[in-house]
Amino acid sequence: MSGQEMVLRMEGISKAFPGVQALQNVDFEADAGEVVALVGENGAGKSTLMKILSGVYRKDAGRIFLQGREVDIQSPHHAQQLGIATIYQEFNLTPNQSAAANIFITREPRLSGLGRLFHFVDRRRMEQEAQQLLNRVGAQVPATVLIRDLSVAQQQMVEVAKALAVEARIIVMDEPTSALGEDEVETLFGIISALKAQGITIIFITHRLEEVFRIADRVVVLRDGQRVGSMTIGEATPDKVIQQMVGRELTALFQKEAAKIGEPLLEVRGLTRQGVVHDVSFTLRRGEILGFAGLVGAGRTETARLIFGADYKDAGEILVEGRPVRISSPVDAVAAGIGFVPENRATQGLILKLPVLENIVLPTLNQHARAGWVDQRNLRQTAQEYVNRLNVRTPHLRQKAMFLSGGNQQKVVVAKWLAAQPKVLIMDEPTRGIDVGAKAEVHALMSRLAQAGMGIIMISSELPEILGMSDRILVMAEGRVAAILDRAEASQEMIMAYASGELGMIAPSA
Repeated sequence: MSGQEMVLRMEGISKAFPGVQALQNVDFEADAGEVVALVGENGAGKSTLMKILSGVYRKDAGRIFLQGREVDIQSPHHAQQLGIATIYQEFNLTPNQSAAANIFITREPRLSGLGRLFHFVDRRRMEQEAQQLLNRVGAQVPATVLIRDLSVAQQQMVEVAKALAVEARIIVMDEPTSALGEDEVETLFGIISALKAQGITIIFITHRLEEVFRIADRVVVLRDGQRVGSMTIGEATPDKVIQQMVGRELTALFQKEAAKIGEPLLEVRGLTRQGVVHDVSFTLRRGEILGFAGLVGAGRTETARLIFGADYKDAGEILVEGRPVRISSPVDAVAAGIGFVPENRATQGLILKLPVLENIVLPTLNQHARAGWVDQRNLRQTAQEYVNRLNVRTPHLRQKAMFLSGGNQQKVVVAKWLAAQPKVLIMDEPTRGIDVGAKAEVHALMSRLAQAGMGIIMISSELPEILGMSDRILVMAEGRVAAILDRAEASQEMIMAYASGELGMIAPSA
């Protein structure tokens, strides 16, 4: 870092929540034009520290300096006025408004003359400027489209454009790549490099260590609410960072053990939804982990939703254990023995305002009822069993899911479906936004489930995860099956060639 006064200096920051000391005497600093990666396991305090910087939380103790001047950040709006913009992992967008309205929310350009007097929004100018920002971040999104009609990746790009619109001097990015494909990640990194060249400071929270070493100048490590390390990227190594994060050596990230591959468990034939998924066919066998790879928009999640009955199919047949099943809703899918861990745990996988207990037992509530009465003792025993099995870190079963870390929220979603004892478990981005320690736990769990005879469909945008955990890999492109590859023959280059259309599509195959 330069010898001049740092752009940001946080000293002795502490913050407690009921029953939890989230931060304890944490220091953090960043200079102009510096990309600082902030890493640590879920619950380490990363997001809490940044929420204090962005005005969401008030600190209990400590001091914050911006360009040498002490500031008391009182609200998110105050933080923006001070030149701090934040892109959160869970989107801060209003679904029923347009991308343009979200990008300029509370900052809408006004019409001149009488229009300004009556605070009329200059909608045309707002949409034009929003479109320029969306184009700048490489998002192929019309400024007029409603947020609810966008994919997760497209919504993330709107968040990036929204941060750029504020013209901040410090931009906090909390897992900004977690929902992006490879091409979109490259676009985002190009934007970060351009912002860095303009002297803008980037604080980059990520669980993907390869991103740390690609984009960061320095890495700061938190563990259990305390700062345990700070090093330049030249001093850092992946092993050193991981050891500081978890407090121990991590022997293997992809803990896949060999499982006996059995008879067909799930068969999908000619699955189609017009304009989205076209003639998708494959077989999932007992004990198999079938990886779904492809670029964003390839149809992976859409295929999973059709199998689970979350969306209506126009054509196709689904068989479970050789018998055709009629799935027109998620209730039908659960009855057929299919579970689904969705891509967005906060909006689709959990009811955040409900406790851990209720979230875990919701799909199986009928199993705990007798003559119309719910056996509360049995509910608690079931929930506690899966909390223990998955090592969910929660002070008690009545803790609301919204107060858990991202990794522990993901474990609760998985616990919910394991309690339903499915034959087939679809896992859409199962390790999105969780730390390396939690990733290793999820991977080890997947391996154990496969060994026990469950069939698993794993959708992932991380090619190392696809290659490390899959027995076979189904590659999708433009809503179709482009290839089905055995683990031994697959490579990152081959997967990307099929996903991008460089290699031809295969005929529909089981």
